[in-house]
Amino acid sequence: MDPAILADPTDKKRTRGRQVSETHTTNPVFPPGRYGRRREGRRRPVLPIVVLALVVAVSALLSVKLYQRYGQTDYQAQIVGWQEPGETTMTIKFTVQVPAGEAAECVLRARDYGGYEVGRRTVVVKPADASSTTIEAEESVTTTKRASVGDVLGCQPTD
Repeated sequence: MDPAILADPTDKKRTRGRQVSETHTTNPVFPPGRYGRRREGRRRPVLPIVVLALVVAVSALLSVKLYQRYGQTDYQAQIVGWQEPGETTMTIKFTVQVPAGEAAECVLRARDYGGYEVGRRTVVVKPADASSTTIEAEESVTTTKRASVGDVLGCQPTD
């Protein structure tokens, strides 16, 4: 390569070959019948939008229904204590806050020293009078071996 040619002052910022000016693009013209039918624009996907709206509505309805059944409840249980357990039974003392005059169905559980469940019992407790909102109860749970702690898993309205 000759450096004299590259350094020529008339060659600066000069393009080689033919210059093309900018033109506006036009839609291509295809021979008729060769490429099938052409679409004129894009349709909106109606079916996926309808299915999505239906799924959202069913999910919201299911969420409301489950919250009404299992959500915040007026039945609040609290463990008071338990008696010294025997080899096959444990007596659990607990209180339950209920709407006035309502009965409650509570699930009691006994666990061994390792935390494993060794007994479970579902009991129905009723208030002493029709205007009472607190029920104090003491129930025995049969166990498969010696228990060390008693729990009230939860209470709900009786069916």
